[in-house]
Amino acid sequence: MAKRILILGALGQIGTDLVETLRAKHGSEQVLATDIRHPETSAGPFELVNAAKEEEIRKAVEAFQPDEVYHLVATLSATAERNPLPSWNLNMNALFYVLELAREGKIGKVFWPSSIAAFGPNSPKDPCLQTTVMDPSTVYGISKLSGELWCRYYHEKYGVDVRSIRYPGLISWKAQPGGGTTDYAVDIFHQALDKGAYTSYINAGTRLPMMYMPDAIEATIQLMEAPSEEVPIRTSYNISAFSFDPVELAEAIRLHKPDFKLHIDPDYRDAIAQGWPASIDDSEARAHWGLNPRFDLHGMVADMFENLRRLRA
Repeated sequence: MAKRILILGALGQIGTDLVETLRAKHGSEQVLATDIRHPETSAGPFELVNAAKEEEIRKAVEAFQPDEVYHLVATLSATAERNPLPSWNLNMNALFYVLELAREGKIGKVFWPSSIAAFGPNSPKDPCLQTTVMDPSTVYGISKLSGELWCRYYHEKYGVDVRSIRYPGLISWKAQPGGGTTDYAVDIFHQALDKGAYTSYINAGTRLPMMYMPDAIEATIQLMEAPSEEVPIRTSYNISAFSFDPVELAEAIRLHKPDFKLHIDPDYRDAIAQGWPASIDDSEARAHWGLNPRFDLHGMVADMFENLRRLRA
């Protein structure tokens, strides 16, 4: 029998790519995409689901009977700092709704994304280890660390097969920035093509771990397809591909757009970023289930320009 997959938060940055990849792999009708708003177009089944409402998630799960749920719903770091309590409620309650449905046996396997935001100012900077001090100082980071611990609890206490990745900053040409601190690394490409210049709210010297979206999607599916015994970590796995600051990224962009100009005007998002690691040790993910990113910084930049220019042609 073909695998049935339900995706919550399908119209976000990760969901946009993940839905397309999973439908190509399993068939369009086997992947139900859901979100709080309608997509502009849909190549497969779609339903409106407000993940802040337990009854809507339950209804979708009971009707579709998925083997796997990818729960991608979250208010991201920069947005969450402006709306702390609503963001906490969404980020945590929606996770509990999904974990409870899995505990009841209505979901076979759950994916939930964590983030480098789960680390904090006292975590090692370069590199940040898989198991280390974690003292997040943002609403988003606190919710991610809390969620990691609840995922492990549900796995150990109830046998829920829940798996997670601590995503670094993710860069994609398919989706617009969505309110994350690392989103400058997406917006900079659009501004480079539109205006030939970009003003960065992240300061020079603030290096962050990053990954190109195709590698992130491949890693996510690879983790979900790994045998259970190859997934001993049930909080969340470190993954990364490369690190850069705005100046290093601008230098790579100038290889494709020599007249590009970078301006630096840091704001509160730089303070958030300074509490995060500059690089990530992801040796456990590589050893346990074979993480192996294909894109480095220059490969990512070249592919971003190729695809964005094609879209604009």
